[in-house]
Amino acid sequence: MQTELSQTLGVEHAVFGFTPFPAVAAAISRAGGFGVLGAVRYTAPDDLRRDLDWIEAHVDGRPYGLDVVMPAKKVEGVTEADVEAMIPAEHREFVADTLARYGVPALGEGEASGWRITGWMEQVARTQLDVAFDYPIRLLANALGSPPADVVDRAHERGVLVAALAGSARHARKHQEAGLDIVVAQGYEAGGHTGDIATMVLTPEVVDAVAPLPVLAAGGIGSGEQAAAALALGAQGVWLGSVWLTTTEADLTSPALRRKLLAAGSGDTVRSRALTGKPARQLRTEWTDAWDDPDGPGTLPMPLQGLLVAEALSRIQKYEVEPLLGTPVGQIVGRMNSSRSVRDVFDDLTRGFERAVDRLGRIVGKEEPV
Repeated sequence: MQTELSQTLGVEHAVFGFTPFPAVAAAISRAGGFGVLGAVRYTAPDDLRRDLDWIEAHVDGRPYGLDVVMPAKKVEGVTEADVEAMIPAEHREFVADTLARYGVPALGEGEASGWRITGWMEQVARTQLDVAFDYPIRLLANALGSPPADVVDRAHERGVLVAALAGSARHARKHQEAGLDIVVAQGYEAGGHTGDIATMVLTPEVVDAVAPLPVLAAGGIGSGEQAAAALALGAQGVWLGSVWLTTTEADLTSPALRRKLLAAGSGDTVRSRALTGKPARQLRTEWTDAWDDPDGPGTLPMPLQGLLVAEALSRIQKYEVEPLLGTPVGQIVGRMNSSRSVRDVFDDLTRGFERAVDRLGRIVGKEEPV
């Protein structure tokens, strides 16, 4: 699975693996792909530095990157406390009532509420970059549009390629105009924030819109056959996220959540605003159903929703309250039926890719010359 982009980055396979888990990111790079660590949960610079140190020690010199959530436009003078004050009391009561209905215990005294959706804030994202640029990252990806121009310049000065996700050809052209190096065409099937266009339609549209800029296909991809299809559509690689959640290296995936993921079918996800305030595909749970119920208060816009539910989600995850327990995941969850190592996932990807290419070769070989 070699392409011009994979050769530029010095990786064996044009498989880019996004993950919040350092052990998974390192394993992806060791297996011949390109591991990308998600930074949104790192609100403390020392925590990010610790995990990047770990990756450096375990990646065997292979390349890797970082994914941030950073707005293109700077918001001056807004603090987390300012945003918290905007959350209506009605929504706080709804959260409390829902947790009480399912008997979710409170966190211990002085216990932090875990990660919060604060990577959108200018100062948090820039602090993450101050740390990351001390390391030999090869790629900086942004999940919230094009990064600010000075961040793109700063990355390029260090020889770091810059990528951003796009859900439409219009978004992709904006990334190209902003001087980005790679566009990730993320289809409707993907986990996390998505647009309305399916991967099969979106990928060639984006490829045509930004040519000759390299495009990675994302959304609903979890097999070598699907990777071959993405390359046939003009992509120079695939961007995978969901498939790593049930790998053996994903040790932060709780046992209860792992069971739910392995048992889920491709129809067991929902695109809901319950997590962050923007449409994000995730496991359908009684938590998402509560927020999507027309009799409820409805979700708040980003970033209010993320701050509102942060502590609640930490409690649900800590105590593994299964009816409410979920995670962002794509429709490919229906193929995630067993816990496998990252290396095993890559073995299946490469074998499937070879089968697809061989099958197409036989089809082409049977055609009569025109």
